[in-house]
Amino acid sequence: MAVESRVTQEEIKKEPEKPVDREKTCPLLLRVFTTNNGRHHRTDEFARGNVPSSELQIYTWMDATLKELTSLVKEVYPEARKKGTHFGFAIVYPDPKRQGYRVKDIGNTVSGRKGADDSMTLQSQRFQIGDYLDIAITPPNRAPPLMGRMRPY
Repeated sequence: MAVESRVTQEEIKKEPEKPVDREKTCPLLLRVFTTNNGRHHRTDEFARGNVPSSELQIYTWMDATLKELTSLVKEVYPEARKKGTHFGFAIVYPDPKRQGYRVKDIGNTVSGRKGADDSMTLQSQRFQIGDYLDIAITPPNRAPPLMGRMRPY
């Protein structure tokens, strides 16, 4: 019986993500930096209070999905609407052990295709308010191989 009790307590600790009530919850300001060369910005571009010039400011919630964020970016950059355009997402966050930032790849989406990372949320990737989002956009003719994560439907 003790084992059953312990499992129940572990399940309680691992509650699934609670959906955000977007009617009652104030959105956060998400600072997004994009490149169109398929590579993320270097961490030194965020050093000493500087940020890259390609900033988009998006008001959203912690339950925003990568597919939702892709749609918002495509509204601003019409050239990214082409089918097959690849979006690589990374969180840029302060490194507590040294002065500077670190980059953590969190997922990919592709225009016009469904993929495994489409429904991934900022919250599920431990995004913290104050972190930046870096999106490496790759045109369809220069897109990296899909590596089994994306499947066309």
